[in-house]
Amino acid sequence: MSSVPPPPPPVGKQRAPRVVAELGRPETPSETAARKAASSRAHRENQTAFNLTIAIIVSVGIVVLLVLVVVRPGASQLKTIDYLKVAADAQPRQSETLAAPQLPSGWTSNRAEVRPAGSSGVASWYVGLITPSTQFIGVTQGFKANATWVSNQLGEARQTSSKTVGGVRWAVYNQRDKTDAGNTEYAMVGVEGDSTVVLAGTADDAEFDLLAGRIADQLSD
Repeated sequence: MSSVPPPPPPVGKQRAPRVVAELGRPETPSETAARKAASSRAHRENQTAFNLTIAIIVSVGIVVLLVLVVVRPGASQLKTIDYLKVAADAQPRQSETLAAPQLPSGWTSNRAEVRPAGSSGVASWYVGLITPSTQFIGVTQGFKANATWVSNQLGEARQTSSKTVGGVRWAVYNQRDKTDAGNTEYAMVGVEGDSTVVLAGTADDAEFDLLAGRIADQLSD
């Protein structure tokens, strides 16, 4: 009677099936595959969330950089101009007194220049002023100006009233109820000799009146 040969010895050490505590038994091959797939999927989702977070942080950093470096006005745009000195240097070449009055503390200028006549035929003196309330008033003094020149300075706005400030009768152009008036929300136009002075900007009545009074006093001297 022939004997049955013994089974071959196992090759290497066999790993015992993983016992799952929730099941109370070793998991089946299909359960093992499902567990590994879920683990892999969770890892990918965590990695995606991490990458998204990094991308958001980088994007916010770029926006902050743009605000600080690009959007914010540069030093040249914020530079204060000594309009009194510019006026004093230009005055010898002008027949009319340039409107450049002394103003109280808190008033500054960001631009001052004599502008040639150009196509309008009217030469002018311009000063851009920042008021103590950080509003804007532009002073444009036209020499031997006409009604067309005034209309062009104010974007063809219509006069709404008039008032006397500093002994000068000023035409008033109030467009504060318009959303597209820009730097001509409010304007005052006065005439002194051969000078027509246009004040236009975003300041309140008190700041306009103070400036108009100082200019009237200066030009009447």
